[in-house]
Amino acid sequence: MKMFVLRSIFTAFGAVTFALVQAQSTGAAQAETAVDTLRPDSTPRLHVLYQRQARSRLVQSAASIGNEELLKSPTSSFRNALSGRLAGLYTLQTSGEPNSDLPSTSLRGMDPLILIDGIPRGITSIDPEEIESITVLKDALATAMLGMRGSNGALLVTTKKGIPGRRRISFTAQTGVQQTGKMRQPLNAYDYARLYNEALENDGKAPVYTQADLDAYKNGSDPVAHPDVNWMDQAIKDQSQFSRFNLNVDGGNNIARYFVSLDYMNQDGFLKTTGENSYNTGSNLKRYIFRSNVEVNLNKYLTTSLNLFGRIIQENQPGATTANVLTALGNTPSNAYAMLNPNGSLGGNQVYQNNIFGQLNRSGYRQGYSRQAFADFAIKRRLDDVVPGLWAKALISFSSVFDQDINRSKTFKVYNWQGGTNYQEFGTSADQVNSTSIASQSRQFYTEGTIGYEKQLGAHHLDVLLLGSKDNVMNSNDLPRNSYQFTSRIAYNYDGRYLLELSGGYSGSEIYAPGSRFGFFPAAGIGWNIAREPFMAGLAWLGELKLRTSYGRTGNANGGYFAYKQYYANGLAGYTFGTSPSSTADGVAQTVMANPGITWEKADKFNAAIDIALFNDRLTFTAEYYNNRYFDLLQQRGRNSAIMGESFPNENIGIRRYKGVELTATYNGQAGAVHFYASGNLTVQQSRILYQDEVVRPYEWMKRTGLPVGQSFGYIANGLFQTQAELNGAATVPGYTPRLGDIRYLDLNGDGVLNQYDEAPIGTQKPLVFGGLTAGAQFKGFDVSILLQGTKHRNLLITGDAEWEFRNDGTGNAYQHHLNRWSATGKTADAAYPRLTVGNNINNHVTSSYWMHSGDYLRIKNLEVGYSLPEKWLKRIHLASVRCYVNAINLATWASFDRYDPESGAGLYPVQKMMSAGINIKL
Repeated sequence: MKMFVLRSIFTAFGAVTFALVQAQSTGAAQAETAVDTLRPDSTPRLHVLYQRQARSRLVQSAASIGNEELLKSPTSSFRNALSGRLAGLYTLQTSGEPNSDLPSTSLRGMDPLILIDGIPRGITSIDPEEIESITVLKDALATAMLGMRGSNGALLVTTKKGIPGRRRISFTAQTGVQQTGKMRQPLNAYDYARLYNEALENDGKAPVYTQADLDAYKNGSDPVAHPDVNWMDQAIKDQSQFSRFNLNVDGGNNIARYFVSLDYMNQDGFLKTTGENSYNTGSNLKRYIFRSNVEVNLNKYLTTSLNLFGRIIQENQPGATTANVLTALGNTPSNAYAMLNPNGSLGGNQVYQNNIFGQLNRSGYRQGYSRQAFADFAIKRRLDDVVPGLWAKALISFSSVFDQDINRSKTFKVYNWQGGTNYQEFGTSADQVNSTSIASQSRQFYTEGTIGYEKQLGAHHLDVLLLGSKDNVMNSNDLPRNSYQFTSRIAYNYDGRYLLELSGGYSGSEIYAPGSRFGFFPAAGIGWNIAREPFMAGLAWLGELKLRTSYGRTGNANGGYFAYKQYYANGLAGYTFGTSPSSTADGVAQTVMANPGITWEKADKFNAAIDIALFNDRLTFTAEYYNNRYFDLLQQRGRNSAIMGESFPNENIGIRRYKGVELTATYNGQAGAVHFYASGNLTVQQSRILYQDEVVRPYEWMKRTGLPVGQSFGYIANGLFQTQAELNGAATVPGYTPRLGDIRYLDLNGDGVLNQYDEAPIGTQKPLVFGGLTAGAQFKGFDVSILLQGTKHRNLLITGDAEWEFRNDGTGNAYQHHLNRWSATGKTADAAYPRLTVGNNINNHVTSSYWMHSGDYLRIKNLEVGYSLPEKWLKRIHLASVRCYVNAINLATWASFDRYDPESGAGLYPVQKMMSAGINIKL
């Protein structure tokens, strides 16, 4: 199947390229162009919703980055390339696992909508070579036309289109290595055993390891009965491979323009396998992408376009699954069992039956296939023959996503060697499974109709846009969901000096009750470019001094799956009939209470900004302030009652506020033959819960209202108990007697008991600060660029098995940071960890400020050095350009809490460091 699809893609690639090259060579200049991309315009234009807009006339809050910046970060998702590059956009990557390394993105505190060429699509794993630009749409004016989809802002991805002129062929080959970031550091067998004995002694129990056991662990004299296995070394590679190859062709003339691209990416994971099988049991990701954007002028007024996109992702992992391997890796002590017994069988015992070596090499394998296909067809008619400046456009788009899982896993036995040929066996050994299942599938049919009018009359400029669309989405077996939009935008400016923009969307969704499905979302903005005033004419160095502001209401259709209707689930067992003998039968039951009055969430957004350009745009500066109030947010009431047997449904009751300041500055300079630039952005963001229906909380410090969104709560730690006097004066913990070395907490209400009434906000409540600094220089053929990215006032709470010792009834792991624990015979006052215990400790192993750390960090997110060969060399071999480069991602990190990677925290698959080299050849 895969080979058939690939062969079809290559065939289409060749056919399209040949046909368009022929058209270019035979039909040049036979018709006057009718597309925006060919219209000469000295003013740089920015892609916004449904059109391009001159930056000098921009009132709405929007910013973009181009293709060159994206290519500096060779990742599977373009989201990873956005970190630190755009003000207001916060990213957090919690995993480096292939196909699961997608970072979360937050635009002014909200998860933005993804638009590909103006069409709502959630896909982000696409080839950066095919992207022309990515624009962030921030304020209400920028997203009002999205109607019920506009509250969270948007990421607008615009793909490349062909440009008239000589045919251009570009080939890029890149390969590199990935290295894991900081991970957990388990104790060796000797330290584990002696600390385990110490923990038992702290609990008043007898030790389980004798001195002979400790000696054997220390000197390695008995590797089977007293193993010391560094599972991290055995299961994790020092480095893994990454490679990417891209071939694209673009060009055209006044009749036809085209951009065609093929891309292949291969990313290995860091799980280590032996290769003893004829099949791959490691983690690996392969991605194949085809893109074709074609635009044809049928006559002087009529233009058509066809955009095709196809993607195949093939994922491989051990039969035990990567998640289970990582879980076992984190929870298995180094002395749990020998990796292999003397006869080559898998080590194990009654407690540890999932031998990690066996999970990696003898559990079979699993594969995941994801196939996506998109097709967008549009036709645009200029109506200058009717009304100059008038045009109309129709668009039809279809997309299909199909995800399939293949399971070829198997189970294995483990053996506990007891000397000679005496083994105890555990587990079962079964034949390899061979099953296929559909993980998910979805279809989208999107239609759009647009009418536009643009007119320049002296100093007056008017731009009007009217649009209607329908979006039909079907996920798996769900009922289709239809969304409708009727939107408009009017932009007027006088001499580029006075700017006015009005925008609004009347949109609706079938997920709401009939009669309450549609809402109106208006926005307005004004701008004043003071630099164009006559009294500023003498200031030649001032290119722009623009004040702009906007205000509007946006919506978010977050109503769930037809939550206004009451529905019932079947297949529920447990209904009993009769007494003796009794029988049971399946039935249907109400599972979620309906809310007939449920409606869309809303936001009122205010934005104010100043744009400055100096010295012929060599120095530019933008400062923005925003204040967004989100209301009618869907939440469950805190005062639920179980008297009805069910929880209350979601209701539109929540209110939150996000406000902040965004600063962006860019400088481009020239010193002799050296061109250099620097661009920085900084965001200060604050959030507050204005209202939520809380449970009754008797003390102010317990209340969530008024605090930052996502605020953590727990006990306030006050050091460790050091003396008996401190223990005697401490508040009691129900069901527990504190001991020396335990964490000491504040009794906030002074009742002498530690319970939920003493839980308070933990971590900093200061506004989140994040940003980035990009700098670079070019000298003759050499170029260098660097991106610094960082965050301040971020909370990092680490609890659970990654932080606490000997969990899971004493079978869990212990780590290097436990060496610096409180000990009656060792460190006391300067100990960084409380006394050790075995199993769960209800005093120490609870959420508290003791486990809250600073998540502040600064990292070299990207560094690239390149060299372009001189043109005089290339003319001899008929090449347009050849550029060689080396780059690095996540090269170095400085963090306030540096035990783990500051983004992935204690996650078992940390963010990856990548170093690569590549070459780009253009014909």
